[in-house]
Amino acid sequence: MRTLTSLFVAALAAALAACNDGTGGSTVTPDPSTARGTLIWNPPLRIATLTAADFTAELNAQGPTGQQLLALVTGGTGILPCGVDFHYIQYATVDGGNPQQATTASGALMVPTGGAGCSGARPIVLYAHGTDVDKTINMADVTNPNNTEGVLVAATFAAFGYIVVAPNYAGYDSSPLPYHPFLNGDQNSKEMIDALTAARKALGNIPAAGTTDSGKLFVAGYSEGGYVAMAAQKAMQAFSLANPGNTSLQVTAAGASSGPYALSSFGDAVFFGNVNLGATAFSPMIATSYQHAFGNIYAAPTDIAEAPYAANVGVLPSATPINTLFAQGVLPQLFFFNHNPPTAADIPAGTPAPIVSALTSLFPTITPPSAQFAFGFNPSPNFPNETNLVKNTFRAAYLADALLNPDGVVPTPTTGLPPAATGATLGGTLRGAFKANDMRSWVPTSPVLLCGGHQDPTVFYQVNTQTMQAFWTPQLLSPALLTVVDVDPAPATTAPAGTPQAVFLAAQTAVFTGAGGGAAGTQAVLQAYHGTLVPPPCTVTVRGFFNTF
Repeated sequence: MRTLTSLFVAALAAALAACNDGTGGSTVTPDPSTARGTLIWNPPLRIATLTAADFTAELNAQGPTGQQLLALVTGGTGILPCGVDFHYIQYATVDGGNPQQATTASGALMVPTGGAGCSGARPIVLYAHGTDVDKTINMADVTNPNNTEGVLVAATFAAFGYIVVAPNYAGYDSSPLPYHPFLNGDQNSKEMIDALTAARKALGNIPAAGTTDSGKLFVAGYSEGGYVAMAAQKAMQAFSLANPGNTSLQVTAAGASSGPYALSSFGDAVFFGNVNLGATAFSPMIATSYQHAFGNIYAAPTDIAEAPYAANVGVLPSATPINTLFAQGVLPQLFFFNHNPPTAADIPAGTPAPIVSALTSLFPTITPPSAQFAFGFNPSPNFPNETNLVKNTFRAAYLADALLNPDGVVPTPTTGLPPAATGATLGGTLRGAFKANDMRSWVPTSPVLLCGGHQDPTVFYQVNTQTMQAFWTPQLLSPALLTVVDVDPAPATTAPAGTPQAVFLAAQTAVFTGAGGGAAGTQAVLQAYHGTLVPPPCTVTVRGFFNTF
């Protein structure tokens, strides 16, 4: 996810580096324990420190981009109330295997500094970042111009008095794990808890020793992080219910934005032809993650992927830039499915005759289902050397299971529930993994805000946010437990000043006009929608929600 211009963040990073006091150094012996939640270095490295005045001045100094960010996060006052110390934590957690094994991961501990409202007992925001294909990303390193999400989170939460704990996730940065347990709700929730446990051990043992945990715990995240935040809230709720005398994981409120919560529905939507932007990067990460977790997604990668790409299914996340991987032909940039639909020969043997008949009637209508999703299907004169990623045989197997065990949302809304069962085909095992990680498996008892934009081409709003809303609403103890915010006011072209919708529209207009308008502007907005336009207003909306508790 990219949320700020690289030019601005690079300039801010230089300023932060200049403010680094050089106190990295923990002089203690590292803790060798592999127990979950162990803080390996205590005190942890302090990467940078910035006073409130310095932070405000640096944002102002970056011109319109920095000033717009400052205006957004401060509600127009232009003044950040707190300074921020940025610490790098390393902790013990578990991998995504079965059985799970010990591993380590790293993350950020952002501690507010200053006077009233910035020190003393402060609430904690446990923040989960969005999908990143860059293996080297480190939320703590705000001197890195690529760490745009870390800067946004620091300015939105830490500079307003929230202690922020933001894991990088296993498989990133210094973690030795050779893959990332992508959308593995069990591992993701455990890692969030482990990062929180480790970070709490640092409080009181860092330069800002007077900043302590108030006991209020908020959970937030965007995109993949929205899913991770929800998985963490689910696990914390289960722990709190099972341990009524232990309030350490009692969630005060949560804010999840643009996440793939209803995984069964989302996966079905994609395989029925609604290819999401970024599918050729996300899907290899999903296949690798679930192969480690379940062991049955494929016998060999060639079961899923076409020959040019099968050997590269596990390549992401990578230290090699994604555009380089595309240019090298390691993965296709766009083409997820073949433009020629599956045929009867692609349907798994043993599929019931009525399903075979339904599939052969369905195939011509789904490749692609509309011009909106044509980018996900080869061939294209713009990419003459690319073939598609997913084999027709695997797609047919997946769809056979989808018709045998319908999800309840896609292709025809019925129950809105995950499939009751999954078949034994390869496609069915992937749907089984989606079902096991689908968030339609619990109902929150603490307040939740869901935020997003309804035209999101990457994580479909209707299939995820609205499906969760429809699933939860009749089961909630109180309607007040759920708040849903759509920051995209379309088809309206105006919104009241100061609202998230007004912020979104202003950014959308800037992207459209900056690309020259017309078709180029529309394409630029599509590309920027999920990673640039929605995150800032949703992140600030989540903070406003947390401020009410």
